[in-house]
Amino acid sequence: MGAGQSRDKFHCNRYLNGQGPPSLVQQANDGVNRKNNIQNGCQPEGQMTWVILQRDLPGFPNDNTLQINFMFPDGIQTEKHPHPGQPYSGLHLCAYLPDNLEGRKVFKLLDKAFHLQLLFTVAAGKDGGDMVNASIPIKIQPDGGHQVECYPDSDYLKTLRKLLKDNGME
Repeated sequence: MGAGQSRDKFHCNRYLNGQGPPSLVQQANDGVNRKNNIQNGCQPEGQMTWVILQRDLPGFPNDNTLQINFMFPDGIQTEKHPHPGQPYSGLHLCAYLPDNLEGRKVFKLLDKAFHLQLLFTVAAGKDGGDMVNASIPIKIQPDGGHQVECYPDSDYLKTLRKLLKDNGME
């Protein structure tokens, strides 16, 4: 799957052949040593909305689902981005969390980090152009097996909270 296949969904082939970012667990463990800090204030202008879906996520059979929508239009890079004055491709993606106590805590941290412009950044895409990318691992598929972006993942909420805490989100 490649990013060029859909502008409405985030498909990423950087995880293939071990060329992607460190695993979620590795990022959390490295956070103790401050190896993977979220880039401060590099997020372009965008919008975050959310809705509650009347369905469960694998591993959370008794909970509804929080669907978080992130929308970034195409834009021109500023001095805080890698190539000021050059265009970048926007991003529309949905993230999913269980609608339970732990999921709501993580949602509040994500909301805070988004408004502090810490969740996304502009970086080089696979095709050579710059695009909006998530700075942390986000579950973009509500189900689908044991892939990085899918549920079930019993440690995701705990690990994501740790990553956010290691970057000042408490």
